[in-house]
Amino acid sequence: MNNVFTTKPVDSNVTPAIEFKNVSFRYASQADLNLHDLSFAIYPGEKVLIIGPSGSGKSTIGKMINGQIPNTFDGDLTGEIFINGKSIKGQSIFDLSLQVGTVLQDTDGQFVGLTVAEDLAFALENDNVAQTDMVAKVNTWATTLDLHDLLSAKPQALSGGQKQRVSIGGVLIDESPIVLFDEPLANLDPASGLATMELIGKLNASEQLTTIVIEHRLEETLIADIDRVIVIENGRLVGNTTVDYLLRSDLLDRIGVRQPLYLDAFHYAGVSLKQFDTLGAFTPDFITPKVAQELTTWYDSQVDTSRDQLQKPIVQLENVAFRYHDTPLIQDMNLTIYDGELISLVGTNGAGKSTLAKLLCGFERPDAGKITVFGQDAAQLSIKEIADDIGYVMQNPNLMISKNLLADEVASGLINRGLYKDGADEELLERVAHALRICGLFPYRNWPISALSYGQKRRATIASILVLNPKLLILDEPTAGQDYKHYTDMMAFIQELNANEGITILMITHDMHLMQEYTNRTIVLHDGQILADNKPSAVLADEYLMKQAHLAPTSLYQLAKALPNIEPTSFIDAFIRYERNLKIDKLATVRLERSVADFG
Repeated sequence: MNNVFTTKPVDSNVTPAIEFKNVSFRYASQADLNLHDLSFAIYPGEKVLIIGPSGSGKSTIGKMINGQIPNTFDGDLTGEIFINGKSIKGQSIFDLSLQVGTVLQDTDGQFVGLTVAEDLAFALENDNVAQTDMVAKVNTWATTLDLHDLLSAKPQALSGGQKQRVSIGGVLIDESPIVLFDEPLANLDPASGLATMELIGKLNASEQLTTIVIEHRLEETLIADIDRVIVIENGRLVGNTTVDYLLRSDLLDRIGVRQPLYLDAFHYAGVSLKQFDTLGAFTPDFITPKVAQELTTWYDSQVDTSRDQLQKPIVQLENVAFRYHDTPLIQDMNLTIYDGELISLVGTNGAGKSTLAKLLCGFERPDAGKITVFGQDAAQLSIKEIADDIGYVMQNPNLMISKNLLADEVASGLINRGLYKDGADEELLERVAHALRICGLFPYRNWPISALSYGQKRRATIASILVLNPKLLILDEPTAGQDYKHYTDMMAFIQELNANEGITILMITHDMHLMQEYTNRTIVLHDGQILADNKPSAVLADEYLMKQAHLAPTSLYQLAKALPNIEPTSFIDAFIRYERNLKIDKLATVRLERSVADFG
């Protein structure tokens, strides 16, 4: 792949805030290089996004910028790295921390104080700042970050977005001129992610920071008005360019990172990008009369051939309520799940999504109301009996894995149920092989699970549930933390389970793209109650509902809203149908490739 260098001109007299010169690196535990001959510079005041697929080397670059490499992680480092004109060689993590502040992906791992105020003050205490000045600084940053009402709260008790603001404050209060954000969107609901990116953009300007954001979710990141994008693939620099150039090129498609949804709509409608002066985050100014006509013509050509089908109820909740101690988590809930559905369950953290899943699986029992599972009263069934029909796959596959070898892991559920005496039974081996083939893992059946990728481990946990022949599968954040390629692979696999294996799928997710692209029904929870139960397009087009549920509009909705004489729900429906038709051929290709891999 050819390098793409279209970096905006920078005054050569300005010393870069960060500079890499022919940098290569190999972790001590690895045989091959993780980074290859990287050379780039980031200048004072810039907002730079480092983007690339999972495993590309983005996080390794971040560890070099904040000094974890070479101070904490062993390996072979060649080339030169400069922070504010000074080589990192011989500088400790403490030395570099005075110049580079890092906001971690896992905010809980960054808290040290018992209250928000203590956490904000921690760096100042270490610097022996006078108490009067310390209080003044804490108050200043609490005002800047809208934390005044939370100063006495425990950091761990806050929402994801609030935790993120506290982490940012704890870093910026020490006045580090460079701030590194490591996947700031990874653990946030959509609205909190949007607010975080807006805040990053605002702070860069108001505090005159040099800002580096490491992410693979491009559309949301553009809200921060990024100046430049450094693109990494397989440890190599393949792009160092403006957002505008990146969006006009084919580089995102080549490396497997998703472009903003509005560009997909432009592409489907044949809208030429040459007519736009600058591309970036969506703005209604893009919808000129000519563009509106092109999109309307495409929309008018789309025919809705879908038909309502008779559905059979498989799970029903009637007036269900559940409390934990004195806190109501589920309130007077009525819900029916039908055979063959593919449902997204959305809502902010604490809305009741995980509690609902536990009630469906029998891990928790309702305080009031009735749950019917495949025609039987769940109150009369054990957890094991419910598990015969309902499988639950956790977000973190490592929490579900107990065996060393893949085949043994998939077989363990059947053996634990007493259906087979040991792993040598021929019928057991066939059932395991069948589940592994469905999951595309049959060639790895004798591999140690530790040798599998994260995505393969997720498939392994699904296989260990599939082998039990569930009728309903609950998946907790099935695409969390995955780049677009792995996300697409996982969702194609889940679609196959639904379409070919006849398994009803309920997905707990924060991902608005997943909800829009793959599910036919969205249930929105808030404070333990169902705010909405509708098709995804109707949810995405309801601004009041989105705000209540702490969701965030996509650029596709913003585009649809800007079109005259077309209801946003109708345009989004047309877009969803069109994309799903495109995916039919891709699914057929995936099935063929897996068959060849299994038997080739």
